[in-house]
Amino acid sequence: MNRYPIHSPLGALFATALTAAAMPAAAAEGTATPVELNPVTITGTAAPSLTVPGTDDARRLIERTPGGVELVPDTAWKDTASGTLKDILDFTPGVFVQPKWGEDSRLSIRGSGLSRNFHMRGIQLYQDGVPVNSADGSTDFQELDPTAFRYTEVYKGANALRYGANTLGGAINFVTPTGYDADLAQGRLDLGSFGFRRGQVSSGGNNGVVDAFATASWLRQDGYRDHSGGHSVRASGNVGWRINPSLETRFYMGYADIQQDIPGSVTKTAALTDPKTAAAANLTRDYQRNIDSWRVANKTTLQLDTATLELGGYAVNKHLIHPIFQYLDYTYHDFGAYGRIVDEREIAGHGNRLTAGLTISGGWVDNTQSTNNAGNKGGLLSASSDRSVNYAAYVENAYDLRPGLALIGGLQFLHATRKRNDRFDNATDTSGENDYTFVNPKVGLLWQAAPDWQVFGNLSQSGEAPTFGELNFTNAALSDTEAQTATTLEIGTRGKVRDLTWDLAVYRAHLRKEFQYFDLGGGNYSVTNADKTIHQGIEAGIGWAFARNLLESGDKGDSLSLDAAYTYSDFKFDDDATWGDNDLPGAPKHFIRAALTYHHPLGFHAGPNIEWVPEAYFVDNANSVATKSYVLFGFRAGYEVSKDVSMFVDLRNLANTKYIASSSVAATATDSSALFEPGTGRSVFVGLRAAW
Repeated sequence: MNRYPIHSPLGALFATALTAAAMPAAAAEGTATPVELNPVTITGTAAPSLTVPGTDDARRLIERTPGGVELVPDTAWKDTASGTLKDILDFTPGVFVQPKWGEDSRLSIRGSGLSRNFHMRGIQLYQDGVPVNSADGSTDFQELDPTAFRYTEVYKGANALRYGANTLGGAINFVTPTGYDADLAQGRLDLGSFGFRRGQVSSGGNNGVVDAFATASWLRQDGYRDHSGGHSVRASGNVGWRINPSLETRFYMGYADIQQDIPGSVTKTAALTDPKTAAAANLTRDYQRNIDSWRVANKTTLQLDTATLELGGYAVNKHLIHPIFQYLDYTYHDFGAYGRIVDEREIAGHGNRLTAGLTISGGWVDNTQSTNNAGNKGGLLSASSDRSVNYAAYVENAYDLRPGLALIGGLQFLHATRKRNDRFDNATDTSGENDYTFVNPKVGLLWQAAPDWQVFGNLSQSGEAPTFGELNFTNAALSDTEAQTATTLEIGTRGKVRDLTWDLAVYRAHLRKEFQYFDLGGGNYSVTNADKTIHQGIEAGIGWAFARNLLESGDKGDSLSLDAAYTYSDFKFDDDATWGDNDLPGAPKHFIRAALTYHHPLGFHAGPNIEWVPEAYFVDNANSVATKSYVLFGFRAGYEVSKDVSMFVDLRNLANTKYIASSSVAATATDSSALFEPGTGRSVFVGLRAAW
């Protein structure tokens, strides 16, 4: 039964109404024209937002980074079912994102968060620059709606300094359209295997000084596996007011209501022989993850003579009902504010860009854990209030040693507090408090070797405080969990030459105190600090239009293109007292995605694609149990009926291969360990999109 009615938003109507409300204030200032009805212009083009760069501008900004970054436009995933973040990030080298069940996935960048078997840790997620993570760093990224975004920014590792991010994995920012670049009305309908159906609508518009955009989606799926169905309603929007040509403020709103059954991890044999089966305990106890969340935010941008000032703030309220081994009932309250200034000027005849920022974030979680009686709350077992506060200050300066060659130095200061107050009256006191302080330097070079390609390198340090998932103040080993730090050396290049685009980075990170599973004694295994570990790898991506005018000649002839992403990941312990030089579990050494596509000028495109994991990877620190290698074949086709109407078909796992998509990890494992998430079998998805 559908409990979630959807009402189509009318962004242009919102914009008109808000502008009308703003007119008296403008008139009071004595302006000749109270409201500018024509589009504001910047450098001769129809104005984008001051607070939200368009896709091309955002790409130019992100490529000022002397390290691994990516910008993924919505054109890369709009012709897919877009059921999970995998569809957005699948062709981004260095990013490992694999489905678990429903919209849940294992997400890791450069080996971040490999020991986290639930939710996510090690990457800071943002929507329109507003944190999605809770204040302690953990997150549920199911709140993100893949149909809502114009583009996605990926900052790997310490390259995420722009947001003050400090984790090994870096940051990902999902950016929604504004009223300047959105259709007045747009809708899509997607249908697919295993009961997948989704509807989405959006609307946007502007009248010069005020713009608005809103989107909403409804999704329901039965799921490939038993007990893996779910449904969700998500909505987001923003309203911007161009107060004058140099000043803009923008308000954001987001809402998510997600209901998801959890089939759980199973043994390797079950995953490869009977992949639809759910774990027995998940059925008996009716495992679920249900989220209800609201977020509001503001971002204001002021352009000065040589500088741009950004100020913003946000507040988030989330309720998690999570029947698993116990019945978890968590209420999250998160808040934050930030300021950032970017000053660009000449110093002694050399270009210089100075960036400085301050971010304050915090929040608390009121949590209770009770007995799980077949998905219903039973007797109370524990209760606490978990509080986190984070202060991050950062500065980065890019100085042009000569035209096209910039020396970039940066420094970040971070102080984090984790405090738990026991609210349950029993003999065990779970209260405790830890503080963590980091000073993270960075130095790099960015060489613009030619107008369309760059060479970069950097040496950086990052630090990551534990989440409450790594803290247990009743256990001496866990209450003293230290922060994880990393020193990373990276070199690479990106660019375009004729019909070839590329992105290549090579990195080596030396970690201290990485969060990993260890034996705490008496058969009690939990996450605490390793001594030394190494993460190193190669991230390579290409886009190559290697054949043109095959059947149709001319300036708009047909073409054949190859898109491919390769990630090599070598993560290992470094002379560890327990695990020696064993591989770290949880991610494949080699991960390959490739697609061959034929494009016809009439708007038709089609072609095969593959996903290939050529070598099994371990799931435990002891390196005793591994997954299985696999290759998946798919096919996609799309047709633009007109500039406003398009359709697609997306065929996946054509050979119906039984494979392991992702896994949990453990200190030691056996063949009977339930650590494996089976991949989805053969499936087909179709979609129709129309805009006006």
